[in-house]
Amino acid sequence: MENHQIHDVIVIGGGAAGLNAALTLGRARRTVLLVDAGRQRNAPAHSMHNYLGHEGIAPADFLALARQEVARFGTRSVGASVVAAKRAADGLFEVVLDDDTVARARRLLLATGLVDELPDVPGVAERWAREVLHCPYCHGWEVRDRAIGVLATGPVGVEQALLWSQWSGDITLFTHTGPRLDDTARARLAARDVRVVEGEVSHLDVAEGPLRGVVLSDGRRSDVGHLVVAPRFTARLDGLDGLGLETAELQLFGQVAGSHVVSNPQGATSVAGVYAAGNVTSLTETVIGAAAAGLKTAAAVNLDLITEDTRRAVAAPAEPGV
Repeated sequence: MENHQIHDVIVIGGGAAGLNAALTLGRARRTVLLVDAGRQRNAPAHSMHNYLGHEGIAPADFLALARQEVARFGTRSVGASVVAAKRAADGLFEVVLDDDTVARARRLLLATGLVDELPDVPGVAERWAREVLHCPYCHGWEVRDRAIGVLATGPVGVEQALLWSQWSGDITLFTHTGPRLDDTARARLAARDVRVVEGEVSHLDVAEGPLRGVVLSDGRRSDVGHLVVAPRFTARLDGLDGLGLETAELQLFGQVAGSHVVSNPQGATSVAGVYAAGNVTSLTETVIGAAAAGLKTAAAVNLDLITEDTRRAVAAPAEPGV
């Protein structure tokens, strides 16, 4: 692969966004290289939801089906991490992989997703995507009517508690390190029958496997079977510093929710020729939304290439005798 073939597009990231982008570009008869490090965000989850036609499918099974479909249209896939990427002097993009090979392409499409930076509470990371959750649209139905705690680390904690009360009447908000609740917040929580437990959480009781309860720093304990947290969502940009992408913070309810790559509605970033789709640019996107973004962005990339090819053809001198 090194320095021999110039691909139309290198897609970096093989989750829903990257796979659907590769599928779309392959069907558009583009030469595509899909680079996937195999670090899909939802890998720890037992199942994925709200994806029409695939409700309840295991993430690994979904990816296996998608990879088979993508392969039908000529896309080449490599399991590798990107260690460096830049625009070369000839205008093409060069991507260096962790086995030291170099791939070149006219366009890059980033679908690298995000990293969930979890609250620093012992037990949270161990049970993440199992009993420790964040999205009710992903997991709410499966834990309906159960005892659910919400760990407040900022203003969004109140909003999470109110949201999750749609799925269960047994919601407890642990104020933890969140801001002091004012009278308005308390009235809103009371209106939805959300209990409030003041004090900082020390750790989760996960000694015997599944979450059994929440232990506060003063020794108090609350028995809950699931805990809702608010991760910081950070765009995964390992090895991509050389592109000079513009990033920005996302705020939700007065709390910094994370950082993302800035792009327009078609996925074009601040760097000409580099596009982004899925969670790397839209932090709150679900799997089905990421897949849709992959399609839309791939279509924009294909149109961009057609426009460039047409411009070059018009500018090219006519052959003698034509």
